[in-house]
Amino acid sequence: MATFETFGRDISIATRGLTREAAAAALAKFARTELAKAIASGAGSENYTRFVNGRQGAAEESVVAPGPILYVFSNWPLIISAALEALISASPRKTGAFARSFIVIVGGKLVSDYSQILPNAEVIITNAQPYVRKVQVGSGGPKASLAPKPFDKARRAVSSRFGSGVISAQIRFLDIPSGIHPQIPYMLKRAGRRRRRAAGGNALTYPSLILNMVD
Repeated sequence: MATFETFGRDISIATRGLTREAAAAALAKFARTELAKAIASGAGSENYTRFVNGRQGAAEESVVAPGPILYVFSNWPLIISAALEALISASPRKTGAFARSFIVIVGGKLVSDYSQILPNAEVIITNAQPYVRKVQVGSGGPKASLAPKPFDKARRAVSSRFGSGVISAQIRFLDIPSGIHPQIPYMLKRAGRRRRRAAGGNALTYPSLILNMVD
């Protein structure tokens, strides 16, 4: 798709000598054509936010020349799918339960339709199994450093494929509140029994992949 600068030059030439209404119509047609090209080529996605003269969601025909008309694409389905693929490939294979237990959280809620996630959202991917921390950091034995670390692998895969200029991928250990998933939070055990939640909290902190689009 044309860059912002090229877009502006093309529009200036296309609208020269036109009335305000005709110029707006030409701008809108040009923008929609470029949008369709970007989506068809894979450079953009069908999930985007439109800005017309800085107004979010305004119709293309309401543009005041020379614009701009700006489409901010969200490629969350592609990015999240790549992260999950890397996480699953590095998961323990004994029963397959761990690989099936990754969850995606946006705005404090589970999300399964990634196409509806807004471009500026923060995406959290973690695993609901109570042994997720042990899988990520190891048991402390002599082979712990050799064990696959799923979240590290996923962070590297996402950063390598999409680049740090497109997506920020970090690993953090999070306190995830109740109400998001029935298995979360898992209360840590001591002396063979689960601890009661104390004022400071005794819940498991969940290793998580934190994803943000780079502005």
